[in-house]
Amino acid sequence: MEMSWSTFILEILNFLILVWILKHFLYKPVLGVIERRQSGIRQTLADAEAMRAEAQELQERNEGRLAEWDLERQQAREALASELEDERARKMAKLEADIEQERLKARVTGERQQADTIRRIEEAALGQGARFAARLLEQAAGPELQARLVDMAIDELSRFPPERTAALRNSYGRTADSIVVEFAYPLPDDQQRRLKQSLAEAIHSDRPLRFERNNDLLAGIRITIDAWVLAANLQDELKGFAELAHGE
Repeated sequence: MEMSWSTFILEILNFLILVWILKHFLYKPVLGVIERRQSGIRQTLADAEAMRAEAQELQERNEGRLAEWDLERQQAREALASELEDERARKMAKLEADIEQERLKARVTGERQQADTIRRIEEAALGQGARFAARLLEQAAGPELQARLVDMAIDELSRFPPERTAALRNSYGRTADSIVVEFAYPLPDDQQRRLKQSLAEAIHSDRPLRFERNNDLLAGIRITIDAWVLAANLQDELKGFAELAHGE
């Protein structure tokens, strides 16, 4: 087969023309499309990276906020627990104070009731004792016992304090002029004389004596000088005993 150089040259020219056409009309547009696609991909990747970074930042921010919320919630719980503990302690202290006050009131009330009961028992016992003593002394009362009581009254007059004597002298003339001497049993003349002498020395006065019988005295005498009374008899002694016991 014989090669034709003209044909070979034409084939080469055709090939070059084809390459030029392909390069000019096909390769460049394809490269442009590829470049645009790569540029779009790079932009998409950049946008995705930006979105990922933003999402990461947002996640970190949310995690930080969540941590802050957890801390605030923990602090709020601790503050509430502290307030509740303080309130509980305050209420417990108040409750204990109220209980102690009520216990004190109950103890005072119980002691008062106990004291009242004891006082009533003592008053009843003293009243019974006074009545028993009165019945006993009524049986023992007589001239002999009265004589001893008169001697006690005379001895008391001999030890009259000066202030009482001055008070009696200052009261002269305000009431009766005589001195009243009450007795349960008749007084012998000797006792009347001694009694008058003792009164005159005690009060520095010779006021007359008026003797009166009083069976309620049981035994002994009662001397009345104006508003002043000297009692040396069983009735007044028993009455004073009962009143003193009631007062105590």
